[in-house]
Amino acid sequence: MPPPACRGRRNERCNVSMSVRTTTRPVTEVTVGTGPVSFDDVVAVARHDATVVIADEALAEVRRSRAVIESLADDAQPHYGVSTGFGALATRHIPVELRAQLQRSLVRSHAAGSGAEVEREVVRALMLLRISTLATGRTGVREETLQAYVAMLNAGITPVVHEYGSLGCSGDLAPLAHCALALMGEGVVRDAQGDRLPTAEAFAAAGITPVELREKEGLALINGTDGMLGQLVLAITDLRQLLQVADITAAMSVEAQLGTDDVFAADLHELRPQPGQALSAENLRKLMQGSGIRESHRTEACTRVQDAYSLRCSPQVAGAVRDTVGYAAQVAGFELASAVDNPVVTRDGRVESNGNFHGAPVAYVLDFLAIVAADLASISERRTDRFLDAARNHGLHAFLADDPGVDSGHMIAQYTQAAIVSELKRLATPASVDSIPSSAMQEDHVSMGWSAARKLRRSIDGLTRVLAIELLTAARAIELRAPEQPSPATGAVVRALREAGAPGPGTDRFLAPEIETAVQLVVGGRAVAAAEAVTGPLN
Repeated sequence: MPPPACRGRRNERCNVSMSVRTTTRPVTEVTVGTGPVSFDDVVAVARHDATVVIADEALAEVRRSRAVIESLADDAQPHYGVSTGFGALATRHIPVELRAQLQRSLVRSHAAGSGAEVEREVVRALMLLRISTLATGRTGVREETLQAYVAMLNAGITPVVHEYGSLGCSGDLAPLAHCALALMGEGVVRDAQGDRLPTAEAFAAAGITPVELREKEGLALINGTDGMLGQLVLAITDLRQLLQVADITAAMSVEAQLGTDDVFAADLHELRPQPGQALSAENLRKLMQGSGIRESHRTEACTRVQDAYSLRCSPQVAGAVRDTVGYAAQVAGFELASAVDNPVVTRDGRVESNGNFHGAPVAYVLDFLAIVAADLASISERRTDRFLDAARNHGLHAFLADDPGVDSGHMIAQYTQAAIVSELKRLATPASVDSIPSSAMQEDHVSMGWSAARKLRRSIDGLTRVLAIELLTAARAIELRAPEQPSPATGAVVRALREAGAPGPGTDRFLAPEIETAVQLVVGGRAVAAAEAVTGPLN
C-alpha cells in the first residue's frame, strides 16, 4: 500500500499515515501545568498549531525541584543523571567540571535516529507531552530550559526525527534526543513553512537562544514515553471517527444488500450487554430508519431467514472495537497524568531512580488497536465483496458493472481492499512481544512501543481506505436499487459523495480518483457530517 499524498507543510515528508481530521473547532491555546493535558490539547497542538503556555504554579514547582538538583551538583556522593554516566555506564563518577559536557554528550550521542522523517504532527505531540512532564516539576530542569522548549514549539520549529531509533524503553530516547539536540541549537529542523534548515538558522530567525544544558537536564529531555503516547492519542482520535464511518458503511451495505435491520433491535443487544455493541447497534438503527429499500422487501415474498455474518454481526465487531478503543483511551489517560523520567525529584525532595519509563502499558494497547483495526477492515471488505458476486448480491449486476464482461465495475476496487486488509493482518502482529537487550544488558527488556505506534499509524491509514471503498461501492449499489429509495441518512451520505465529485453508476472509468474522493470524504469528516445532519449525533 503506497503512502498517502502529503497534506500539510511544504516539503514535509508524510511517509506512513494520513490523519482523520475532525470538523470541530480546534483549541487555539493550551495551558500546561494545571493538570494532565487532554486528548483535545494534544490534537490542538499537534494538528492545529495551538499555542502552549505554562501555568505560573507549574513554573514555581519547576523552580523548587531545580533547587533540589542544584543542591546535589557539587555532592561527592554519586547521583544518577547528575554525577554519573548513563545506562551500563552509570558506575562512572563524573567530576564537577565535566557534568555540563556529560549532558551535551548524552543528547548528541542519543540523537542517533535513522530512516524517513517522522510526521510533523507526531513530533509536535511528542514535544507537547515532554513539556507537560517537564512542567510537573518532577524532572529538575531549569525554568529557562522549559520556556525555550515551549518557544521552539510555538514558533512552529519541528526537529527532524527519524523512523528508527526507539526501543520504547528508557523512554523514546532517539526521537526525544533529536528534539533535545535542536533545543541546544544543533541538528536539523523544519521551520513553520516546512523548509528544512540548520537549527541555528531557525532559532536565529525566531529569536530563540539555544540552551546550554546543566546537570540532569539532558536526561530529563529524553527519558519519556512521549513519542509512543502522542501517537496513541492521535490514533484513538482517528479511530473514534472511523468507528462512526464503519457504522455508516455497514448500514449502507445492509440496506443495499436487502438485509434486515431487525437484528439491530435494542432488546436483542440488551441480552449481551457489551457497551460498544449497544452503541453501534443504536447507530445502525438511526442510519437505516425510514429506508424505502428496507421496506421494499419486508414482505412474505422475502424468504431469507438470516443475513450473512458480515451484515448481521456488524455491531458485535464494531462494538468490540469501540470497547478496545475505550480501554486504550483509559491507558492513555493514565499516561497523560504521569511524570515519566528517571530519576525523578519527588514532592518531598528526594531524587529517586525508577522504571516508569518502560513503555509496556502503552505498547500493549497500541498493538491491541492494530488488531482491531485489521478486523474492522476485514469485515468491511467482506461486505464489499458480497456486492460484487451476482450469486450473493440479490439481483444486482456482477461486480456492479454497467455491462458485465465489457465493464468490470468495482472488481478491482475490492482487490485494493483485499491488498490493504492483507497488509493490516501483517501489521496486527504485536511489536510488544519482542525485546532485544541493549546497553550491555543493563536495559535487558524493552517494550518496542515506538514500533507498535509506527505500524498502528499505517493500519489506520489502511482502515480509512478500506472503509472509503466500501462507502463508494455501497453508494453505487444503493443507486442501482432505484426506484426504491434509501434511508434519509444513507441517502445524505450518497449525495455528499456525488457532490464531492465521485459520479454515480455508469460504464467503466478511471477509478482511482473516485476512491481518493471517497477517502477524502472520510478523512475530512464529511461522511459523518452528512449522516449526522439527518440522525443527530452518532455514538
